[in-house]
Amino acid sequence: MYLSIVIPAYNEEHRLGAMMDRYTDYFIPAYGDQVELIIVVNGSRDKTEDVAARYARPLPQVREIVEPDAIGKGGAIMRGARLARGRLIGFVDADGATPPEAFDDLVKNIGDAGAIFASRWLPGAVVEPRQPLKRRIASRIFNFLVRFYFKVQISDTQCGAKVIQGRAIQEILPKLGLTHWAFDVDLLFQLRRAGFRIIEHPTVWHDVAGSQLRVGRAALEMFLAITRLRLLHSPFRWIVRAYDLTLGRFIHR
Repeated sequence: MYLSIVIPAYNEEHRLGAMMDRYTDYFIPAYGDQVELIIVVNGSRDKTEDVAARYARPLPQVREIVEPDAIGKGGAIMRGARLARGRLIGFVDADGATPPEAFDDLVKNIGDAGAIFASRWLPGAVVEPRQPLKRRIASRIFNFLVRFYFKVQISDTQCGAKVIQGRAIQEILPKLGLTHWAFDVDLLFQLRRAGFRIIEHPTVWHDVAGSQLRVGRAALEMFLAITRLRLLHSPFRWIVRAYDLTLGRFIHR
């Protein structure tokens, strides 16, 4: 198996079908039996599971995993990656914001790097329509904090499309622990710690209607998530442990 594409899906009944139409129409003719698309339905309260099953039943290249608990995007990716068989393992959002051609562009440009991240901020990237100003500001502040905290030069950690060498992701999977906003940063951090080279590639990204993201709340949660991650990888990790055993039990039930 050459390529595994993991698709985390949470309450995506209205967007997953269109995305899967485009991805199956593109990747199955291009890669045949050397590609698999793994849809990980997690904690969904709508008909996302039924939509995924509609593709998994007739197509041997499509697999469906149903996790009843809301394990988050990161948890869903980790679940799918553990079962992936590809020499390359990638993941992409279920909303269809990344066209299949743009995802395949990552596959074709990874070379001997350990991972390739799609970027909406590098020269040559196409983002349509342009995101609202407050989302762009929040994105740049978050990226500044990631660079400051972790000393990495990555322009876009949060873009939903990434491709990683299978041997690389299997090596770092046991070390990944954060599964919400900081998952992509943890992934980047663990890949770098393990010595794998990470490259970025300009991508095509289309905003798709239906997002439930609340920028203000998300910005706060993202800040707390990466701060927590930085503390965990510092001599002050005891602060996080103490919080988890006390206030965290009540705040994050």
